[in-house]
Parts: sequence; structure tokens; C-alpha cells
Amino acid sequence: MFSVIQKWGSFVRFSHTVFALPFALAAMMVAARDNRGWPGLKTFLLILAAMVCARTCAMAFNRIADRKFDALNPRTKNRHLPAGQISLGNAILLWVMSGAGLVAVSYFLNPVCFCLSPVALVIICFYSLTKRFTDYTHVFLGISLALAPIGAWLAVKGENLSSSEILQMAILAVAVVLWLTGFDIIYALQDYEFDKSYGLRSLVVAWGQKNALAAAFLAHMVMCGLLLLFGLLCRFRIAYLVGWFFIVGCLLLEHWIARRRSVNWINLAFFRLNALVSTVFLVVVAAEVVFEGGFRLQ
Repeated sequence: MFSVIQKWGSFVRFSHTVFALPFALAAMMVAARDNRGWPGLKTFLLILAAMVCARTCAMAFNRIADRKFDALNPRTKNRHLPAGQISLGNAILLWVMSGAGLVAVSYFLNPVCFCLSPVALVIICFYSLTKRFTDYTHVFLGISLALAPIGAWLAVKGENLSSSEILQMAILAVAVVLWLTGFDIIYALQDYEFDKSYGLRSLVVAWGQKNALAAAFLAHMVMCGLLLLFGLLCRFRIAYLVGWFFIVGCLLLEHWIARRRSVNWINLAFFRLNALVSTVFLVVVAAEVVFEGGFRLQ
């Protein structure tokens, strides 16, 4: 049983949930600030279930859509579908069930989440097709991930959002888009030659590796500015500021690794440092909200 769970977990790269989930939980805590970040057990569990369903649906569709390219790429040829470890029929079933699960979970959250859940499904799956027709596929991935904090915020507040909360939510979402755009460009360096040979599009292919890295760096620096602005709007104080400096340091180290080390080091920059960025963000937001390090805009 454990081996089966492990196989399906690796199929959808469940470990990569660490990228989106901390931002979703941080948004949830800010939205539930009146109760020190706790929205209630039911809402909390439903948010977790929605995140799992959305992430599983998006990754299952990605593996289905890219299976032929994965089979040709030396880096990905051993993935489950091209290697025959999981059948296409079972992958499609997982995709359909997880998508239906998201809609079902959203129904129990509130009407706003339920009505928007089909839109969210289209967006998170559409990303997997974008590399076939646009160089800005990284931005679409960013938009997909940015739905996590937006969804969590709406799960807590529904349509009862103040203008200041809408502004905070929008700034956090744009910051996540830029974060994903930047590190997905770095990740795409691994597949530069393959994508170029098979007509798959990305900013790395369109602009070249050096220019794409410069764009990624710019995206991350603007993201840092937006995260600082988010903290100011939320009236966060010392804990958040310390975490912000740490996040800036992680992103600078990531770009140093991407420029100075071999492509084999990309996974370090991609996974460990970005997982640390999202985790630190959650920790400092939790510290500010739970221990009332700041106060709400009135």
C-alpha cells in the first residue's frame, strides 16, 4: 500500500506542494486575522483538501499533456507515463477525480469558491499547453499558483472583502506570479536544448539563457518589493521584516547558483531555496498574525 501511495505521490510531484501551500496558508491566516489566523477546523481542512485536489489535477494533466515530449527528453523519459509505470487511463481517471474533488470541496466552502472553481480548473490545466504557443509559459504557471492564496482568502472571507483586503490579496497574488515566473525560467534552463530542438517555447528559448536569467532576476526583485509592500499594508513589523530580508537573501543565492554553477545545480536552486522562501513567508506571517505583531487597516 505504501509503495502505491509513494508511486502516485511521485507521479504528481506531491512534494512540490510546498511551493503553493505556504502562500495559501499565509493568506488564510491574514484573512482570519480577527481570530488570530484561525478560520475554524472545518474551513482549514477544506482549504487543505482544495489545495491537494487542485495540485493533483494540475500535475496529472501536465503529465498527460506532456507524455510524448517526456518520452523523448533524456531528463524525463523515466517518468511514470512514458516508462509505463502508470497507464494513461489511470492518469486520466486521477485527473478527472481530483478536478471533481476541487469542485465538491469548494461547494462546502462558500458560494464564491464554488462558482469560481471551474474557472480555477481551466486556468491550472491550461498552463500545461502554453509552451506550445507562447514564450510566456512561465507567467501562466505563476498565475496558476497565485490562485492558491486568492482561493484561501476567498475561502475564509467569501464575498465579504474590504477594499484594503482586496488590495492586499492582489499584491500578494502578483508577487507569487513574479516569484513563479522567475524560478520557472531558471528551471527551464535544464531543457534549453531539448525545447529548442522540438519547438517548445519559453523565454529561455526566445531570449537566450543570459537574457532570460536577467528577466528572472528582475521578476524576483520586483516580487521582493511587492512582498515588502504587502507587509506594510498589513501593518506587520519586526518578524516580517526579518523574514523579508531572509527571502531576499535566498533569491540572491538562487541566482548566484544559476549563473555560477552547472545545470546540475538547478534543482538545488529550484527546490530547496524556493521551498525555503515560501516556508519562511508562512512562518513570519503566522508570527505577526498569531502574536499580533501588527494591526489591521481600519
